[in-house]
Amino acid sequence: MSENTVLKIQDLRTYFFSRSKQVFIRSVDGVDLQVNRGETLGIVGESGSGKSVTALSVTGLVTAEPGVITGTIEFTSNGVTKNLLQGLEDFVTFETVDGRIMTLEKDNRGWQKNVDRLVHRIRGQEISMIFQNPRVSMNPFMTIGKQITESIMLNTAIKNAAEATDKARYWLEQVKIDSPNLRLENFPYGLSGGMCQRAMIAMALSSEPSLLIADEPTTGLDSTIQSKIVDLLVELKEQVGVTTMLISHDINIISRLADNVAVMYGGSVMESGPVERILAKDDEYKHPYTAALLESIPDEEHIKLKGHLKAIEGDVLDTVNIPDGCRFYSRCNRVHAKIEDKCRHTEPDLREISEGRLIRCWLYLN
Repeated sequence: MSENTVLKIQDLRTYFFSRSKQVFIRSVDGVDLQVNRGETLGIVGESGSGKSVTALSVTGLVTAEPGVITGTIEFTSNGVTKNLLQGLEDFVTFETVDGRIMTLEKDNRGWQKNVDRLVHRIRGQEISMIFQNPRVSMNPFMTIGKQITESIMLNTAIKNAAEATDKARYWLEQVKIDSPNLRLENFPYGLSGGMCQRAMIAMALSSEPSLLIADEPTTGLDSTIQSKIVDLLVELKEQVGVTTMLISHDINIISRLADNVAVMYGGSVMESGPVERILAKDDEYKHPYTAALLESIPDEEHIKLKGHLKAIEGDVLDTVNIPDGCRFYSRCNRVHAKIEDKCRHTEPDLREISEGRLIRCWLYLN
């Protein structure tokens, strides 16, 4: 693990058990990711690709059975590296067939106690999270000021209430919320969606974390407010420089904020690397799924000509029934005769094709 690495995820698998179907839903299935100090890693993909479950696994907030079952999550803060899944193997036993987990037994209570012990002093203090819906994430019976103040007193060296309130006011000013003094006394239901999101960002940054996870920070906001929140995040990135994992289905937001990007599909990373390479439409080395996502975004030419956008054919992969071969095979329009057998029957590895550029596709792995 590099000295510059803040978060390194290896072979993360987070499954859920469907009681109605009596099968595992493989929401996250062998994910490898790395976030370096001071950088923003963007994670993009369609709904159901495993982006949010990956973030929740990092913060220890996955509680449904069976939850995280394999992998390592190495987190470095203040020069100390910890595996947030250390000892996981003591609570999980499983059998595999052809590399796939078929039967599983898990001590859920013991596992949850182990995770809580590992992340108790990290979650909220060294790793903060901005959730999709700030109103749902906040306590409706406490004022914004009270909630931020309590977070500061819990997660920082500040234990004096008056000093913590001053710090809360400072962070509300930093996120450019209207009338910070007044907002300290407001309840969440008294704020607009955009103001709630600014207050949530202020709360997340108030502990000055080593890693910030932003999960769809503009979802549910109208386009004007979305633009303002993105502008705010761009400004905060320049001022604060916090290491960030940014999750979004909006490629335009990822392209503005991220340094590196990982494209997820069907619970797995299809491609990762520098954002200017991965999201460049004219780059010759590109996973067919990434290319299809980019072609579905309206641009100036489409708007002028009133042309039709290209839709990705087929349905999003059902992570209950993952095929033997490439996860994107049934929707891919670039399969040819020389690689079709491999695409259909053998899943490609995520391999480096150039410095910092990884891809999971038989087009480039022959």
